[in-house]
Amino acid sequence: MAVSQYMNDDEETSLGIPRRYAWIVFALTFGLLISDYMSRQVLNAVFPLLKGEWALTDSQLGLLSGIVALMVGLLTFPLSLLADRFGRIKSLALMAMLWSLATLGCALAESYEQMLIARFLVGVGEAAYGSVGIAVVVAVFPREMRATLAGAFMAGGMFGSVLGMALGGVLAQHFGWRWAFAGMAFFGLALAVLYPVIVKEARIAPRRLADAASQAALKAQRPLRTLYSSRSVIGAYVGSGLQLFVGGTVIVWMPSYLNRYYEMGTDKAGAVAAIIVLCSGVGIILCGMLCDRLGHARPDRKISLAIGYCLGSCLLLSLAFALPPGTAQLVLICLGMMIAAGTNGPSSAMVANLTHYSVHGTAFATLTLANNLLGLATGPLITGKVSDLIGLDNAFQLVPLVSIAAAAVFIYTKRHYHSDMALLRGKMLDAAADEPQASARGGLGVCAHSRS
Repeated sequence: MAVSQYMNDDEETSLGIPRRYAWIVFALTFGLLISDYMSRQVLNAVFPLLKGEWALTDSQLGLLSGIVALMVGLLTFPLSLLADRFGRIKSLALMAMLWSLATLGCALAESYEQMLIARFLVGVGEAAYGSVGIAVVVAVFPREMRATLAGAFMAGGMFGSVLGMALGGVLAQHFGWRWAFAGMAFFGLALAVLYPVIVKEARIAPRRLADAASQAALKAQRPLRTLYSSRSVIGAYVGSGLQLFVGGTVIVWMPSYLNRYYEMGTDKAGAVAAIIVLCSGVGIILCGMLCDRLGHARPDRKISLAIGYCLGSCLLLSLAFALPPGTAQLVLICLGMMIAAGTNGPSSAMVANLTHYSVHGTAFATLTLANNLLGLATGPLITGKVSDLIGLDNAFQLVPLVSIAAAAVFIYTKRHYHSDMALLRGKMLDAAADEPQASARGGLGVCAHSRS
């Protein structure tokens, strides 16, 4: 029996959605994701200014960054579950409004404590955006494009980081760090107002079966169980999170690294760091495209590619941070970052294929939870503490080694992927076989109700 028949979720959710409208939805959702990361990463560009003005340690700076990722990790699951049930579009608009207002609060902060509270609220607002937003995107396009679209969508985080650090560095250099936050806030508020005007829940909702019997069959499948019912999906969560420890840490601390060891001002450091992050964003898209192309006939190849991305980035970044500051080091950092976050596309595709379409928002929330608790939240914080002890340059030499652990998890995942997909397929076929019986029972129930 061909392996490929097991590899895709049987539900095609994009039926009836015009392709032009799907791309409009993607563009607006992508734009909000850029705003999300602009608000999150603008802080990194002004690290040197805050450190000097408020006499902060690297641990305190790491907490200002990590608190956002921590709240995303803690709240993404419950908020995504609510969005799946009560409307993804309204939820996305409310999230964008909250994080933009909180970013404006960062601009008005008069102390470290006030800044920490504002950053906490930024994290609350951004908590479920990535998971719910990507669920909207994969719902309006054919399933064959999942890795590419997931990679492109997640690359929006990198592009947002680029704009946040580059524009934030320029604004901070010429107008002060408060205007760096204010500029990001105004952009987000404008998109938050526009989004629900154009994107409508009724037009982007996946195809649903409306009759009572089909709803009963769906309930019988207990789709929430697919979030954690296989070793492969758990491996996708853990491997993705460990790998983002590396990419997320480099993004957060790169402006400070350039400021300290290359003696760059905030504007130049932000611009150079933005180029590095841009390389990472382009790499996510290219890695996702390669995943879809090579994995069309042999979908398990997406896991092999994820393993290669982990080991390749470990080698390149380890070599980079072993070199003294200079052009060669920067080139190797750019090359390493091009594949460091390449696991986003394969991991997202695996999660989509291994979970039920009706809980994709919650499934991506679980992936986001792992990404933040294992990578984006812990990476900058741990690196900041290590930096206080041995210096940021030495701390950076240790960071790429986490990719080895990520590769080991993906190797374990690959061993079980075929059997887990076959098991999921079998459960869905069993549920479909039970549907005629549910339909018959539903019909009898309707007749009994009419007689009563």
